[in-house]
This record gives sequence, structure tokens and C-alpha cells, in this order.
Amino acid sequence: MELNSSRREFIRKTSIAGMGVFMLPGLVRKVAASDRLRVAHIGLGGMGNAHMRWFAAIPEVDIVALCDVDQVHLDSTMKTLETLRPGNKAQAYKDFRHILDRKDIDAITCATPDHWHSQIATLAFKAGKDVYGEKPLSHDVRGGQEMLKNLNRYDRVFQLGTQIHAGDNYHRVVELVRSGILGKINTVRIWKTGFPPDLGLAAYQQAPPNLDWDMWLGPAPLSDYAPQKCHFNWRYFSDYGGGVFGDFWSHIADVVYWSIQPKGLKSISARGEKAEGITDVAKWMDVDYEYEDLNIFWTSEPPNVPGAAARGIGAYFEGENGTLICDYNTHEVRIGGELVPDLTKVPVSLERSPGHQQNFVNAVKSRTQPESNLEYARELTLPMHLGLISYQLGRKLYWNDKREKFIGDREANNLLSKEPRKKWDLI
Repeated sequence: MELNSSRREFIRKTSIAGMGVFMLPGLVRKVAASDRLRVAHIGLGGMGNAHMRWFAAIPEVDIVALCDVDQVHLDSTMKTLETLRPGNKAQAYKDFRHILDRKDIDAITCATPDHWHSQIATLAFKAGKDVYGEKPLSHDVRGGQEMLKNLNRYDRVFQLGTQIHAGDNYHRVVELVRSGILGKINTVRIWKTGFPPDLGLAAYQQAPPNLDWDMWLGPAPLSDYAPQKCHFNWRYFSDYGGGVFGDFWSHIADVVYWSIQPKGLKSISARGEKAEGITDVAKWMDVDYEYEDLNIFWTSEPPNVPGAAARGIGAYFEGENGTLICDYNTHEVRIGGELVPDLTKVPVSLERSPGHQQNFVNAVKSRTQPESNLEYARELTLPMHLGLISYQLGRKLYWNDKREKFIGDREANNLLSKEPRKKWDLI
């Protein structure tokens, strides 16, 4: 399927890019013990291993612990770490709470399924640890609210794992949009192609002995084990993820919300079609967001605008004077319908990132917030949750932006939070 291959290719490329940023000969250096950051990695699937490789390539980081509820993942990642950091002293855990209990750990990374994100991050803040957390920020609106409250209360640092945010392309798009060269932006279109895989019928069975299925489920509703619902494919079940929409929203909407910082959301209207097989997320999903003076449209196929058809993912800014289209690595500007190849007159105004993970490390040491900080990440993620709720209910919803509540809709407001299983309600 296109989605599987594109996501795996993204992990491969960003892993290589992350290694390249920090393994240049001039950057390999010894760092004093007093200046080292002790990091633990929680969740060791594809993205969790990318986390481990990225941080292993940063000289001032010591990887002191690895954690996963699957012993196979844990053993495999420990072997990989040994090849990257021979003789390392990292300890292995199946329960992340043992990591939070350790006073000698400064920060964690979290690459678990979405339904665990906010609990682990919030507990880490309370334990005095900083967090580099995978997107999406949380699995519901309340989770993000709890994260922000506890980050501020315990004076912690957080970076959302939107690695593309660190690239020069997104920085340049933000500079161009903010420069005013396009005029006032009235419409933005964002899209991601690709469908969830057809996983067929559920093959319910006893969980393998290497996997703690009850803890894997954690705060999610109790369910029998089926291999189709677990590693990688979990994102196609609403108890654990948000489908293609939830998987990619934060990556491409990031450049939009960073560029124009939309305020005053008024309504959300989603429509779509359920995916085939046992999954319960959308096969395709379109969402209209109405702001006070802006419309944002998410679609599951490229819009009918110049340059979109060749891009499987992208953002298209429509201004009074011109347009800008971009994806992760490229952008094009048209003024009066004509392509503008030279935009050097728009000055460089944003400081470039030292690398997404290095940005986090620097922020932890300086006790400042990094680029993809929690306050920004929550504003970015909130519309995603609202789009999923509108799709689930099958109707247009009206939003009070100041109160963060739906207007006159108790059913929709009840979906702003997902009640965790009592056993795993750890906050």
C-alpha cells in the first residue's frame, strides 16, 4: 500500500538525515561528563528505533535505558544500540514506570502508540523528566490539556516529533508566507493521499509470550489480542490511533499553523468513508475548518491547483496576490499565476535548526522551549481531534475557541476525552 511504503520511507530517510546531521567528521567530539544528557527511550518499534539512532548520534547524549512491552523489540534494539555505542550501560525494561522512578535519567523519548502518549508524557513531567514525544501529541483533547498544565507546573521541556519542522524548506515557506508577498491568505488546502491497508478479518488468539498485551492496551478499552491490531497496524484502529488523517496531519499541517497561526476556529465539518476490513478508521476523509477570516480544507487527494497532482502530500496557500505550494522538501510560488523562480528579495529571518533532536537537547540544557514546543504542538493538534470527532458523529460541529468546547452539543463534548481503563488511569 502507498501509505505503508511512504511512511516507512519517511522513517528511513529521516533516520539517515538525523545520522548525517550529527556524524559529520567535524561534529564528532568528546563531551565532558558534567555536560552529558541521560536519555531513555520508551517504545521501540520503527519510529522508536529511529529515536534511538538519532540520539545515539549526538555526542553529549548517553542512552541509559530502553523500554518496550515486547521482549523481541527490546532485545533487537539493545543489540542495535550495542553496535552504535559499544560497551554502553543501558538497562532494559518492559514497564516504563521503572524508568520514571530513576533519578539519574534526565529525559525520555516516547514512540508508543498514540493512546499512551499523553499519560507517559504527563507522568514523566511529574517525575522531573523532559520529553521528546512522537506525534500526534495526544489521543484526545483532554490529554493535551493535561500535558500543558503539568509541563508548566513542573517546569519541563517538551519537543513534538515533527522532524520535518527542522528542515530548511519549512523554515523558508514560513518566511515567504509571513513576508506578505502572497498578500492576505484567505484559503489553505492540505492533503495526504493513501488508504489504510485491508487487514481482513481479525485473527483473535492468545498473545505471544514475548508481548505484555494488557500493558500494550493500557488505557485503551480491553480487547482480545489479534496480530492485525498490534505493531504498526494499530494506527488503523480508533482506540489506538487516527488512521491516515491522524498519522500525517501534524507533519503537513505544521507548516500551515507555523506560517499563519490561525485563530478563532468556528466550525468543523468532516465527511468520509470507512476503510475495508476490521479497521474502524476512515478510508478517506475530508475536513473543512472555518476560522474567523480563513478557511482550511483537508482532503484525501490533491486539490485541483497547479503543482498539486504530483505531490502525495502538500499544502497550498491562496493569497490575494499569489499562491505557494509545498511539500516536505520543495516549494513553488506563483504571483499573478506566473511561477517566480527567484525569491531572494525575501530575506532569511528565521534561525535555522541545528537538527530536531539537537534542538531538544539544547533546550533541555538551557531550560528553554524548543521549536515544536508543547504549547505550539497543542494548538497544532487540536483541530485534528475535532476533525475526527466530526467524522465520527457525521455532522458539522460548532466550536467555542476560548472555552475549547463544542457549542450546544453534549455528545460531541463527551468525545473530547477518552475514559481510560481504571487499571491504567495513572494520572
